Amino acid sequence: MTGDKEFRDRDMSGAVFGNVDLSGASFHDAKLAGARFTNVNLAGAAFSDVNLSDVAIDDANLTGTTINGIPVEDMLALWQRR
Repeated sequence: MTGDKEFRDRDMSGAVFGNVDLSGASFHDAKLAGARFTNVNLAGAAFSDVNLSDVAIDDANLTGTTINGIPVEDMLALWQRR
C-alpha cells in the first residue's frame, strides 16, 4: 500500500467507518481498545499476537472459527454440556 491508502503514526481515535471496504487491509501495532464492530464481515480474517482480554462477542457466526487451532464450536459445545 502506498500514498493515500497508507496510514502510519496517526491518531485516528474516535474515527467512524461506515459502509467502507477494508478487505485485505492490514493492522499492525494498532490500538483498537474500546472499538465497536457491528454488522462487520471478518470472514477469513486472521489474528496473531493480539490482546483479546475483556472482549465480548455476541450474535456471531462462528462457523470454522478456531482459537489456537481448536474449533470454537467444539469449545462451546463442551461448555454447554458441563
